[in-house]
Amino acid sequence: RRSDDRASAGQQEITGVLMDAFAGASTVVRGNCSFGMFSNYPENVDDALRQRAGARWLVDGPQTRDDYIDIFVLLAGKNHKIPLGEHELYAAQEIQRAVAEAYEAHEKPQEDGLMKVYERYMKENGAPKTMADIGTYLHMIKDAEPRFTGRAIKNVTDAIKMRAMDIELPDEWFEKPEAFMHKSYDDKKAMIEELRGPFSMDMVMQEINRYADSEFRYSDKSDDAAVEKLLRDARLRERAAREMEELKKKGAWNA
Repeated sequence: RRSDDRASAGQQEITGVLMDAFAGASTVVRGNCSFGMFSNYPENVDDALRQRAGARWLVDGPQTRDDYIDIFVLLAGKNHKIPLGEHELYAAQEIQRAVAEAYEAHEKPQEDGLMKVYERYMKENGAPKTMADIGTYLHMIKDAEPRFTGRAIKNVTDAIKMRAMDIELPDEWFEKPEAFMHKSYDDKKAMIEELRGPFSMDMVMQEINRYADSEFRYSDKSDDAAVEKLLRDARLRERAAREMEELKKKGAWNA
């Protein structure tokens, strides 16, 4: 964080370079390119830099029964004769299935802070049906989490558009140039639009909740870490005071 007085000059410079490269005043975009940033402590990353991440995924360990079976079989290797049993190996790890389940999980918020906002919104307004409803929900999130800024809204809308355009172009289009490549721009656009997925309210709410969940999670972790530090410091002071008294009683305190 740039506001962290314990951060070194090198860390501050790296943050500045990354921010300028990803979405800064001198950023030049040429073609399509994706960058990945991974952190065990994302709550310690500068807020402005973190908000430059368009898509966020919580990378976690095994969660379900299927996950634990799959990881044990994978790590155990093949030098044994123990039967697998009733289980479809690695079926739960298929990318399409995992992504679909991840999206479905965000039909409602996961973090307690966002869930309170969601429940209050649903109680006051009912299920969202219009753009104005979405804006109301976003504003309520902003009131609860100030770091949910305009850049966050852009990341949400970009993620929705990306999901809608996550399509497979048919191989037949590229077998002969006349099938697609030699067609006019308008014809190509019309062909692709037929394959494009819907920009639906369900998708909108999933992406809003997914992104907002991450901000609430980072905020909660940051607060928890600060509380733990204060508690640890308080315990150390109490321990030091007790040991000081014991040394004084023994006549060994020379301070």
